[in-house]
Amino acid sequence: MSLAFDLESNLIDLRSARIFSPANRVWDELDTIPGELVPVSETDAVTRLQQQSGRCRVPVGILGGRKASEEQLADALALGTLIAQMGLTLICGGRQGVMEATCKGAAEAGGICVGLLPDENPGAANPYVTIPLATGIGVARNAILTRAALCLVAIGGSYGTLSEIAFGLQFEKKVLGLSGAPNIPGMLPCRSPKEAAARIARVVLNLPQ
Repeated sequence: MSLAFDLESNLIDLRSARIFSPANRVWDELDTIPGELVPVSETDAVTRLQQQSGRCRVPVGILGGRKASEEQLADALALGTLIAQMGLTLICGGRQGVMEATCKGAAEAGGICVGLLPDENPGAANPYVTIPLATGIGVARNAILTRAALCLVAIGGSYGTLSEIAFGLQFEKKVLGLSGAPNIPGMLPCRSPKEAAARIARVVLNLPQ
């Protein structure tokens, strides 16, 4: 592992001799690397930084349809849990299927789920949404969701998911694909929720993929 915390809880990148600034998510040069360090993974680093300051308040976007396979629902549930465990907020369409599964995983892990609903009724949100936002603008909310997210993870794929992927790539967001997501140039495929969580952590830490 190339990341480690020093005794003052500063995150250090050992490969490039840089120190992370959580306030603006940038890495600054270090003259010398401290002697006593505790190595951490990317996800553990984000978890600790969020516990210390909670500065990464931009949500992670989850894309997926109301109809999904058992594998996709299981991956969505697991990823929602991992996102919440890192102390990150989740944003999605707020309805059923992949959206409900990922909200359930996050909610049961104590996380916050923002549901950006296409209709005017906040009661249409799945029961695990923490903050339902009833936009009343239909599928146009797909553009808002992708613009608002720090990065995006597509699980499976339908026409709505495809449009969100396209918006995400157009907005130059990192878009990850999981569990049968469309293989579109520019997306980053992930083999498991754990790999997707590690890639999300690298986005938060402003590290290359």
